[in-house]
Amino acid sequence: MRYLVLILALFPGLAMADDKRVAFYAPPALVESGLIRHIAPRFSLKTQVKVDLVSDPAKADLLLGPEGQALFSGLGQTWHMELRGEAKGAQRFAEWLTSQVGSRTIQGFAPEGAPIFTKPKVQKAAVAKVEMTGDAVVGQRLAWAKCGRCHVTERGRDSFGIGSTPSFFVMRGFDDWQARFTGFFVLKPHAAFTQIAEVTDPFPVDRPSPIAPIELTLDELEAILAYIAILAPADLGNPLQHQ
Repeated sequence: MRYLVLILALFPGLAMADDKRVAFYAPPALVESGLIRHIAPRFSLKTQVKVDLVSDPAKADLLLGPEGQALFSGLGQTWHMELRGEAKGAQRFAEWLTSQVGSRTIQGFAPEGAPIFTKPKVQKAAVAKVEMTGDAVVGQRLAWAKCGRCHVTERGRDSFGIGSTPSFFVMRGFDDWQARFTGFFVLKPHAAFTQIAEVTDPFPVDRPSPIAPIELTLDELEAILAYIAILAPADLGNPLQHQ
């Protein structure tokens, strides 16, 4: 330990390494566009934090790609920022990229006179318009088969489901229960493993469903909604508080 203290005292730059550098990954398309060469020096000049571009995403403290916070759009897609760990340099770069100065710098990149990148275009998930005209009896069976591994869907089967997920009876008591159930497949975590025929897009080839997918038709969803509509909301005493 004494040797470590001595080394840090003689070479204080080692202790500040994470404060003055950021291991950053950007996909080849962004690198080849010239955007990184445009923004990195401007950030470093302002903050004295060096941007080290790495070729392996696994070695990056901060990376651009399909996951995380939507940052900007261009080259046919929306690019997201993912911050890993607590390295000070990476945090400062993330803050700069999401600031007004960073956004203007990105959107001001126009190598041929015309900007390439814009504010992020975040698509709103489409919610199927479903009228509750289905068969409630069929819906009860489908609710158990499709949703019962996580939710309690009917009385007498309270031992099933995951304790941290609300039952259908609790959610039936929400003011917006109809909207929640109608569009459940776009809400986390359902979007990652749910497919509604003729409504949702197929899973990306590089990001398949993490578990056995739930597959429903609109007719089956109508039946489940018809069943939920006749459920008596759980009596929890005080009005439900939810976000």
